[in-house]
Amino acid sequence: MSGRPKVKEYMTREVQTVAPTDTVADVARRIKESEGHNGFPVAESRKVEGFVTASDLLLVDDDAPIFTVMTEDIIVAHPEMDVIDAARVILRSGIQKLPVVDDADNLVGIISNTDVVRSQIERATPEKVGKLMRTLEQIHEVQLHQEPRLIELADLTPTQGRVYADELEGRKYELERGLAEPLVVIDNGGKLLLADGHHRVMAAHQLGIEEMDASVIVLSEPVELGMQRTADNEGLRTIGDIEVEDYGRHPLIETTHRLQE
Repeated sequence: MSGRPKVKEYMTREVQTVAPTDTVADVARRIKESEGHNGFPVAESRKVEGFVTASDLLLVDDDAPIFTVMTEDIIVAHPEMDVIDAARVILRSGIQKLPVVDDADNLVGIISNTDVVRSQIERATPEKVGKLMRTLEQIHEVQLHQEPRLIELADLTPTQGRVYADELEGRKYELERGLAEPLVVIDNGGKLLLADGHHRVMAAHQLGIEEMDASVIVLSEPVELGMQRTADNEGLRTIGDIEVEDYGRHPLIETTHRLQE
């Protein structure tokens, strides 16, 4: 992706809405039955008239129409708005979701704080992959290209022998919410070396996930890679060979703790 990402690239286009005349009980039931929704745009014929959240429904009569409790002074985004600008609005306003309207004020989507985080994660991986590709080209003078793939975790050869249990919890949280960035894998003559994402892989393994998205660097011909020698020397053949250290803390956390003392 080139240039600055736009709201239209990350917004959800199928937006669930409620009508101004729906009752508090109707909307409360929808919130309870939905997955991850704590509020809805209030719209009439695709025109946004307000926004209602679960907190707006507290201590209100079940039969009250939504237009009597909704927030009318709402903030919206435009499809061509930079995601980073939408992030600033979300951060400064304290709201979790922005309705997205077009030039005719029609509701065309919704963007959440989760979408904003995902946009930044997806841009981080290409930069990481690009740096690794340049390094491989310079050291090994080999032609290569990058391609996205869905990778079977069982096919991966790890290049790192241990991961930390405390960091695994964070990676599980990301995976469960679709926020984990793709793995970085090197295809060296058909051997798939995991270059980046060992904690993500182990978290996925513990959650019963068998496949993950990956940015794969494909070498035009097999070369002898230092990370592959390291894997061979440490007996790393499958992700089952990775050890989880649950008795210690990640070095970064230990360092931070010492600085606070």
